[in-house]
Amino acid sequence: MNPGPMSATTTTPGRRYIVQPARSVQGEISVPGDKSISHRSLMLGGIAEGQTSISGFLASEDCLATLAALRALGVFIERPQQTEVRVHGVGRDGLKAAPRPLDMGNAGTAIRLLMGLLAGQRFDSTLIGDASLMRRPMERVAAPLRAMGARIDTDAGKPPVRIHGGAALHGIDYSLPMASAQVKSALLLAALYAKGTSSVTEPAPTRDHTERMLRGFGVAVASEAGRISLAGGQRLRGYEIEVPGDFSSAAFFIVAGCLAARDGLTIRNVGVNPTRTGLLTMLRQMGADIELQPHPGEAPEPVADIHVRACALRGIRVPEALVALAIDEFPAFFIAAAAAEGETLVTGAAELRVKESDRLAAMAAGLASLGIECQLLPDGLRIKGGAMRGGRIDSHGDHRIAMAFAVASLIASDPIEIDDVANVATSFPGFPRVARAAGLTLED
Repeated sequence: MNPGPMSATTTTPGRRYIVQPARSVQGEISVPGDKSISHRSLMLGGIAEGQTSISGFLASEDCLATLAALRALGVFIERPQQTEVRVHGVGRDGLKAAPRPLDMGNAGTAIRLLMGLLAGQRFDSTLIGDASLMRRPMERVAAPLRAMGARIDTDAGKPPVRIHGGAALHGIDYSLPMASAQVKSALLLAALYAKGTSSVTEPAPTRDHTERMLRGFGVAVASEAGRISLAGGQRLRGYEIEVPGDFSSAAFFIVAGCLAARDGLTIRNVGVNPTRTGLLTMLRQMGADIELQPHPGEAPEPVADIHVRACALRGIRVPEALVALAIDEFPAFFIAAAAAEGETLVTGAAELRVKESDRLAAMAAGLASLGIECQLLPDGLRIKGGAMRGGRIDSHGDHRIAMAFAVASLIASDPIEIDDVANVATSFPGFPRVARAAGLTLED
């Protein structure tokens, strides 16, 4: 689909993976830096006073889109190395109008968080993206921001998002209708520019990177019983941020280890924020052998080495309370379900329908094409574990679908060919190299 002349970023179709059956993974690997933390460190560093030094930055297409947007808004950013970034903050009121629409590529997190950051600025802004992003819903963020006084237009609920400057924001007491870290974070960023105190109540815990990082920048944030509050007008002070390995990227190798690491697989230096690790709980309920070795220290984000050994998995009914804590890891989890004995049922996961693809439909179609019995539900999947054959998979340009089916090669009888994999670089640059290092037989 052509999103029109406003979108400057497109994905080149045609790239593919061919993954031959492999029967073991082992050794030690590392995954790139956390995408969620990298996005937030750039945005908050940009409006802080002084310098913010970021190590372990994820140099993916998504995060580089955020970096380019901050530069266009007048923030001076240096990259002495690929994963080292120095952000020279302009202060809470120092951003300037960008000379053109801000193209966020495929970065759903970035466009939604920037809506909050830009809602209280003095100038107009327009946010666009690639063909996939231009189809994704934005009203879930725009509506509560309007309730704060922001003036925001969307195109039938989708990008381009036009934010009109000069709006006087006021505090809000908002209850999220659906658990969403992106909506929560956008409102907290807008709250920095609002008069009075803003509170966000979430129906279930979601990743809390924004709250943790705001505190690191010196902002007073109160959290109690699912209610997060902060007073507007606070200023931020730059500091040093160490970005751990991305748990969502590690998820593919955690599942790979569960399926085929007979001698063990270790993933080093992974962020294990408890609002992100629902996958570990789900896999352990299936019988997985997973151990965490926490790193010492009191960093804002907990970090650990993750050790996984292969063992027999059994199907489970996933508690809906875990869904928000594993929302990005479900494509990988569905591969574990396909390898498990018995049936696995996931419900309460309608959010997966509005990611980079309809992940429920894409995974159901892909699993069925490989011989796995599954039922697509309005808000989840029912999967019966069984023998998996090879075949050809349409990833629908979704990085997590592509990586999940690469892991499926560990239980497939024949090669799996995965189409449209260019967007893997949006979150996991170097995935084929790390996959081969772990033991997958992947050609790209």
